[in-house]
Amino acid sequence: MSPSRDVLTRIAANIETVMRGQAAATRKLMAALAGGGHVLLEDAPGTGKTTLAKALAKSVGASFKRLQFTPDLLPSDILGVSVFEQKDQTFRFHPGPVFTHILLADEINRASPRTQSALLEAMGEGQVSVDGATHALAEPFFVIATQNPVEQHGTYPLPEAQMDRFMMRFSPGYVSAEAEVAILTDQLSRHPLEAVKPCATVEDVLAARAQARAVRISEELKRYIVELVGRTRTADGVLLGASPRASLALMAASRALALFDGAGFVSPGHVQELAVPVVGHRLALDPQARFSGLTGASVLEALLKSVAAPA
Repeated sequence: MSPSRDVLTRIAANIETVMRGQAAATRKLMAALAGGGHVLLEDAPGTGKTTLAKALAKSVGASFKRLQFTPDLLPSDILGVSVFEQKDQTFRFHPGPVFTHILLADEINRASPRTQSALLEAMGEGQVSVDGATHALAEPFFVIATQNPVEQHGTYPLPEAQMDRFMMRFSPGYVSAEAEVAILTDQLSRHPLEAVKPCATVEDVLAARAQARAVRISEELKRYIVELVGRTRTADGVLLGASPRASLALMAASRALALFDGAGFVSPGHVQELAVPVVGHRLALDPQARFSGLTGASVLEALLKSVAAPA
């Protein structure tokens, strides 16, 4: 087992002591973490979205900040603000919560589009610009955002540009009855999060990202990724298909998942497993098609059946 794979499996095992029955969600989270992307967790209240983010943060000895998004949240509440210092008659920048390794953006769709857009530069370029000055963020910088799709009152849909900054969107989902019983048992006396200890460092995560970028991917699989993403641009019911950023994200996530599996190369199965969570949320659908039940996920599922994977 490579050192980086060992790191990822340790983190996953740590998370699974808290997130019972959520191995699939943990697997995707590890692929995003090692792939250098950000994650949007979208599911009903109480399904463990915030707990999943906290379990990751506690498993990695990195700085962590949680920001509750509300309608009155301002961009400066995220990025920071320049304050005039009377003593030396100069403006001094006071960093906001975005200056951290892991940022939990809780209920991100409750903030206005103006506030949501404050994260665009940070998520896309690893830096923020305030008052004409550019400030680099820590490495790694990993955003885990949550939103409840069933709630409409007091929420704002995420703009397409914001959605495109997330490497993946997925739902933890409900667990089996057996796993839910285990959750009840775990919390008889205290929350299992309290017992989680760091099992990896920031340097371990950066090394895993470097190792993921070294995982081999064939020319045939690159063309397969490009064809899958390209076909979304002409699919029925799709107004705006996925961009080359989606192809890059799918390749990076697939390489990271291969590393997590201990494989030295990407297989078609890795690409197919991640196609929906990586590409589905980037599609803008025709309102009539959406009303008829079409979703980004269903578009990708149809393409996975129609586009032949390399042997």
